Amino acid sequence: MGDKKHELVELANMRMPYGKYKGVLLIKLPEPYLVWYKQKGFPNGKLGRQLELMLEIKINGLEELIYPLIQK
Repeated sequence: MGDKKHELVELANMRMPYGKYKGVLLIKLPEPYLVWYKQKGFPNGKLGRQLELMLEIKINGLEELIYPLIQK
């Protein structure tokens, strides 16, 4: 369980490393941008998995579970 919580905390605090939304928390990315990435193909590796998971979180309306995990 601790490992999954660590993954969620990391996801909540991950920022987009490049592009139009460079520096923006993944949770703050617009859903249409994530949908575009899904159609284009998520990047390989950890970032791609995080973007895909964030899209699922947004589609299912679970953002409120992520916001409390954001570290100031």
